Amino acid sequence: MGRNETPASGPVPSSLSRSHAAGAPSARGLLFTLLGEFVLPGGGTAWTSAVIASFARLGIAEKATRQALLRTAAGGWLSAEKDGRRTRWHLTGAARRLLTDGAERIYSFTPAAEHWDGRWLLVAAQVPDGDRGARHVLRTRLSWAGFGSLGPGLWISAHPEREAEAARVLREAGLASGAHVFVATRSGLAGPDGMVRAAWDLAAIEREYERFIAEFSGPGRRDALARQVELVHAWRRFPAIDPALPAELLPARWRGLAAARLFAGRHERWSAGAQLDWKRLNDQPA
Repeated sequence: MGRNETPASGPVPSSLSRSHAAGAPSARGLLFTLLGEFVLPGGGTAWTSAVIASFARLGIAEKATRQALLRTAAGGWLSAEKDGRRTRWHLTGAARRLLTDGAERIYSFTPAAEHWDGRWLLVAAQVPDGDRGARHVLRTRLSWAGFGSLGPGLWISAHPEREAEAARVLREAGLASGAHVFVATRSGLAGPDGMVRAAWDLAAIEREYERFIAEFSGPGRRDALARQVELVHAWRRFPAIDPALPAELLPARWRGLAAARLFAGRHERWSAGAQLDWKRLNDQPA
């Protein structure tokens, strides 16, 4: 996006922009995408006016955009600097670390692991009844690390190299003292297909890839900046829902591979224009 073009005449709404036009929680999610894609590599600062102008192209109202900025600042991810009637937002150190780590995972993510040696990483961790915070941390962070659940308290991953990441998640959830982590090979009598189906809903993940391909295969809107935000925002979900299993454990003609090629191609095509357009918006007077 970006080529300094305005959106195409007449609405060309994507499913993402329609679903995110409703209010501040959705706007806040998109704000993290914009921060990671444009603000982080562009010096770490953004004027309110630039964010409002960018989000207007996505169909998000100014009120929702301002609320997203304020709530993100309240969460410790942004700090405000006043310049007369204008406000410039700065990424905090925590935000820089979060966005840098997220970008590394998003842009290096591949939907099929290569050179798998047959070893599994297992985590056994019981969450105390009523500790919803620990349960949420464990579920979301382990899913992000490519784990699936075989039942209460038992998680598996085909990525034994992520043992340190699993240990960090357990510490953050406050469960490290009673948890166990194993690296093991499977010796069950049956094949691994049933285990994989129990841990992950690959059919549902593949449907998400199909939707992504349908959304971004066509020409879409001509506004590169808006389209880039939509593209990255849609793609950033996949490292959290796709365990990146070895090819031998995936269905034939796994659509994640086609989606990954599409993402890489579109991102490369739109990136330069989108970055230039963001710079123009963020440099111009209010």
